[in-house]
Amino acid sequence: MLDRTLSVAPMLDRTDRHQRYFMRLVAPRTLLYTEMVTSGALVHGDVARHLDFHAAERPVALQLGGSDPAELAHCARLAEEWGYDEVNLNVGCPSDRVQNGRFGACLMAEPELVAECVTAMQETTALPVTVKHRIGIDHTDDYPHMRDFVARVARAGCTTFIVHARKAWLQGLSPRENREKPPLRHAEIHRLKRDFPQLEILTNGGLSTVDHMAEQLAHVDGVMVGRAAYQDPWLMAEAERRLLGAHPDLLDRRQVAEHYLAYVEAELAQGARLQALTRHILGLFQGLPGARAWRRHLSENAPRPGADADVLRQALAKVAPSLETAD
Repeated sequence: MLDRTLSVAPMLDRTDRHQRYFMRLVAPRTLLYTEMVTSGALVHGDVARHLDFHAAERPVALQLGGSDPAELAHCARLAEEWGYDEVNLNVGCPSDRVQNGRFGACLMAEPELVAECVTAMQETTALPVTVKHRIGIDHTDDYPHMRDFVARVARAGCTTFIVHARKAWLQGLSPRENREKPPLRHAEIHRLKRDFPQLEILTNGGLSTVDHMAEQLAHVDGVMVGRAAYQDPWLMAEAERRLLGAHPDLLDRRQVAEHYLAYVEAELAQGARLQALTRHILGLFQGLPGARAWRRHLSENAPRPGADADVLRQALAKVAPSLETAD
């Protein structure tokens, strides 16, 4: 059984394999998710490019976007073959591109199709198949609609639902605005858990402090943190300490940076670009003396041609004096 008490949300152009390796150093027990990968990209594209990951990232879940049951079944089988721990169906993304492909949040209007997709995926993999969705879409956003959606998909065998606590407007708001403008409605997710006590219900959206996570965990089974975990990664280390207890593998920030430096050197030797590796770690020292110098040095120097691991060493030296009292 996966522990989904704490997880980091799938975020497009954020939660790639480098970010997940870094986050695993920060938070050894938090469940991690890939960026959304479309079923078409796996059926017709470079599977290794999309699915390859470092074993140290586990437990890690693959999030899929799609609406063709046969294609999603094929992708679920690939997820198991490549060693993922969960496969998740995206029923929450509101972007125009996603809607044009008939997947993401627009699928909340088609619970029968979502149920068919879940059934097809479960028939081809032993991995848990989960669904991430919204409170509602457009004017179809009252609680009974969400309750009925979950009930139908649960009858297909899904037992874990991750609910973004905002509705999505499919027209008129950008994806970013859909993450910020619709009001948070966590109470409806709490009600969902009361109505379906046998299901695992996780809440996502607007969680920016450990206190807020703890408040939510009084009502639901887990919390999924997105932008706050990306901007301030140490938030998840603090969450693990307070909500999951002490753990021998929990590193301090200096140790995280040093371990990641070794990873950076190995990836650079394989042809990776330094900026692709360092862009995810700018917030490691958020709130500490030297954090601004750390961010500035990486931001200015990592993109330069020929930049190597010395850039990261130099950035670490700028915050080293403050680390003795950092953790």
